Amino acid sequence: MERTEVSTGTEWEDAFGYSRAVRIGDVIRVAGTVAVEDGEPVAPGEPYEQAAHALETIGDALAELDATPADVLSTTVYVVDFDDWEPIGRAHKEFFDGVRPATTLLEVATLPDPAFRVEIEATAAVTE
Repeated sequence: MERTEVSTGTEWEDAFGYSRAVRIGDVIRVAGTVAVEDGEPVAPGEPYEQAAHALETIGDALAELDATPADVLSTTVYVVDFDDWEPIGRAHKEFFDGVRPATTLLEVATLPDPAFRVEIEATAAVTE
């Protein structure tokens, strides 16, 4: 099976040796994604804006691999404060627009930068 990798060019991808997303056959895995642009956190401390930005980045990676949010089977959402679930959930619901992937929400002690409130990863399957 063919393997296709997508990179968004963040410093972490190069330093850690990973891809933003990988597709093998019909399966796509999108790595944990935070709201970052040009190496800097987007909307520091703002959970809704960060979730929306991370999901947009995930959507871009999916598009590069000929997939859409409708192909997403599951997401895992990591938050530094479980009380942020509502604005993050709103961004998640808006992005998926009725698709309703299986989702797990986990509180973690920290993310790569204290300005980050959320990190999201996704798994998709394209069966067309």
